[in-house]
Amino acid sequence: MLLWELCAYELAARIRSGELRAEDVVSTVLERIREREPQVHAYISLDEEGALKKAREVDDKVARGESVGALAGVPVAVKDNICIKGGRTTCASKILEDFVSPYDATVIERLRAADAVFLGKTNLDEFAMGSSTENSYFGPTRNPHDLERVPGGSSGGSAAALAAGEAVLALGSDTGGSIRQPASFCGVVGLKPTYGRVSRFGLVAFASSLDQIGPMARDVRDAALMLNVIAGYDPKDSTSAPVEVPDFLEGLDGDVRGLRIGVPREYFAEGLNEEVREKVLEVVGLLEREGAEVLEVSLPHTKYAIATYYIVAPAEASSNLARYDGVRYGFRAEGKDLCEMYCNTRSWGFGEEVKRRIMLGTYTLSAGYYEAYYLKALKVRTLIKQDFDEAFQACDVLATPTSPTVAFRLGEKVADPLTMYLSDVYTVSVNLAGLPGISVPCGFSSEGLPVGLQLIGRPFAEAALIKVAYAVEAVLE
Repeated sequence: MLLWELCAYELAARIRSGELRAEDVVSTVLERIREREPQVHAYISLDEEGALKKAREVDDKVARGESVGALAGVPVAVKDNICIKGGRTTCASKILEDFVSPYDATVIERLRAADAVFLGKTNLDEFAMGSSTENSYFGPTRNPHDLERVPGGSSGGSAAALAAGEAVLALGSDTGGSIRQPASFCGVVGLKPTYGRVSRFGLVAFASSLDQIGPMARDVRDAALMLNVIAGYDPKDSTSAPVEVPDFLEGLDGDVRGLRIGVPREYFAEGLNEEVREKVLEVVGLLEREGAEVLEVSLPHTKYAIATYYIVAPAEASSNLARYDGVRYGFRAEGKDLCEMYCNTRSWGFGEEVKRRIMLGTYTLSAGYYEAYYLKALKVRTLIKQDFDEAFQACDVLATPTSPTVAFRLGEKVADPLTMYLSDVYTVSVNLAGLPGISVPCGFSSEGLPVGLQLIGRPFAEAALIKVAYAVEAVLE
């Protein structure tokens, strides 16, 4: 087995023991990037020099007999909307093309303390707005399973890097499915933690009440290991929850006896690809055979989730993206006066999808429409949350498809935003309700494309999700 194929858990243990050198591991992954990156385009920027320097530091600590962190020498890819001090953070946008972050995000500080090695910044839909990583100023990322297809989005670069062996772990962000849907399309594991479980400090804001950073990995154990490092209260994030963080590796025993798994009927209705339905229900059946109790539940307001999300998220984006005005930092287009400079900067600096969402959000927040749209959406958001609360009285976790289809072809949905938005029909509710969700691979379609199973849990019940996701891996082996 090649070094880039090994899991993070094994790599870190072997580097700590001195059996492997971090520099050799990082060099092997960088070589893999040079080999695959021309086809996949998972990265916006690479820091080869910085990665090798950090790897040597880890090796030196091991040689001196000093203790090293939980992710010692493990190569990590970082979505390019998360700040790393001294490096570019572009959000895949022309408007931030040359922006250099003056500070580290909290998750980056925690990964540094765990001795992780940062390879570079991965591609995404501009400002994380999209479901295919085609909305990037730097060009699309391709799915390593089929280069004519999308990797999903918006964390498509992170998912593709993992699937192509161009990283061992990756960070993504999830506002409406942006970790889970690309994980599903690329056949990797993606975990969106409970809102407040992981600090958002240093994550460039899209929709502040929905955004959440989470781990992406090639297996469940690695995702749990990374969550152990990045989770926990942060006083620099006012929405960070002062909740105790368990050891997410503890429950990895594959035992689901007595666990109640709810299957929401609304997630298996019209619009779901038949092969996806079969794969998801097949795995649920295998879990039932292992001793889990499976029951049907209802989430009646699911049909309003996409409409609600596309009022709430653009409204928050409209407010958050007002700061990009060409005055303080980022791209600036000249104009004959201040008003024209603002107009030119934003017209030329933002891509089509970002401008579409800013306009949608500005419209729904405007006088005369606020109550008809935004206020009503907030009320429906509460009803969606109540649906989940009721469902969790009867079950411990919910099992659904992650996406209604497998990865679609590049360019297939670009001209039809509504069809693209429906790619996230099974994921947006989780963000609206602030719940944790994980996508775990559950097989392949007849075309050889990965299918993802989504597990949804109660607030701060990531440990339960990880336990069931690990059991899914076990029954499929």
